[in-house]
Amino acid sequence: MIIGKKTFDFDKKVYIMGILNITPDSFSDGGEYFNAQKALEKALVMVEDGVDIIDIGGESTRPGATFVEEEEELKRIIEPIKIISKKIDIPISVDTYKGEVAEKAIEAGACMINDIMGLQGDKKLGEVVAYYDVPICVMINHRIMETSGDILKDLDIFLNISLRNAHKLGIKEEKIIFDPGIGFGITSEQSFKLISNLKKLEKYGKPILLGASRKRIIWKTLDVKPSEGLPGTLATTAIGVMNGANIIRVHDIKENIACSHIAKEILRNK
Repeated sequence: MIIGKKTFDFDKKVYIMGILNITPDSFSDGGEYFNAQKALEKALVMVEDGVDIIDIGGESTRPGATFVEEEEELKRIIEPIKIISKKIDIPISVDTYKGEVAEKAIEAGACMINDIMGLQGDKKLGEVVAYYDVPICVMINHRIMETSGDILKDLDIFLNISLRNAHKLGIKEEKIIFDPGIGFGITSEQSFKLISNLKKLEKYGKPILLGASRKRIIWKTLDVKPSEGLPGTLATTAIGVMNGANIIRVHDIKENIACSHIAKEILRNK
């Protein structure tokens, strides 16, 4: 898969997507990078640490987060995207479910969309992805669907709808990445079950992105603060890689690169 100017070979390597939240209220790092200069400084540290993709978000998606209007989201992310894309050559992904935001972000220098609505929200977002021919991460959002009671069956139900929508909109099959939606409208137990069963997604032939970094399922289970969730995150990374994850979306770059590398080496030496 080509993302920006980079070729990603998912058979050979597990890639690390670094989280850069330009928000005042994200659960783990809200407010830390809430201006363009701080965002650039963080991005440069990520590059030094070995990040493969930088995922920029202007709206928190944590449970109970405040909705952000398009104008405000654009105000938060466009200048950082412009500055970062000029300074570094690492692909920039934008974490948004709004079509207008996606289009302006791509025009500013982003080259991938991370859609938490899984192509089942704003139709314009899918149209933008098809028009600009950029990769899209389709996340399974359990908050917006009626559950069958079987979390694994729900994966198929949701993804089949998303794939039909992608086809109708003209999004190329080879541009699609899947994310099982850890923590989105499901219990910790259900999230852990998804991580244990990531291989269920391999039948679709799409790269799999795992995003469990410092989430509630980790810090609540361990009874620690979100900022203390690295050890638990590393456990999900190791198990995720062993179960087929190709991209790991995280806050802590160096540690997860090392963890994913060892997990991949173990797989190579079965």
